[in-house]
Amino acid sequence: MTNAIYVGIFLYLPSLSFVEKVYLQKERRTVVTKAQLVDVVSGNARISKAAAAKAIDSFINGVIKALKKGEKVTLVGFGTFSVTKKKARAGRNPQTGAEIKIPATKAPKFTAGKALKSAVK
Repeated sequence: MTNAIYVGIFLYLPSLSFVEKVYLQKERRTVVTKAQLVDVVSGNARISKAAAAKAIDSFINGVIKALKKGEKVTLVGFGTFSVTKKKARAGRNPQTGAEIKIPATKAPKFTAGKALKSAVK
C-alpha cells in the first residue's frame, strides 16, 4: 500500500455505504476497503479506529447532504464534489434495437483539484 505511485479516492456514490481508495501502480489495480481506510486514518491521525470510522462516515454524510441540496463541496487542492444534471434523451435497447426514452437524472460528479492532479502525474 505504501509503494503506490498513483493515488485517487473515489466514492461509490449510488449507495455510499463504503469508500474505496484506488491505488494504481503501473497496470495493477488494488482496491482498499473502508475498513482498511479506517486503519490508515486512525494510524495517521493517532486516533481510535472507532473515531476514524465516525470521522469518515461524518464526511460522507456531509457531502451527501450538501449534494442533495444542490451545493458544491470543495476541498482546496483535493477537488470538488458537485451534482450534474443529465437531460432526457432517446436511447436504444441493445437486444431489440427498439428506441427507448431515458429520463432526465442528476448524477454526482468529482473534479480533481490542482494538487491532486499534479500528485498523480
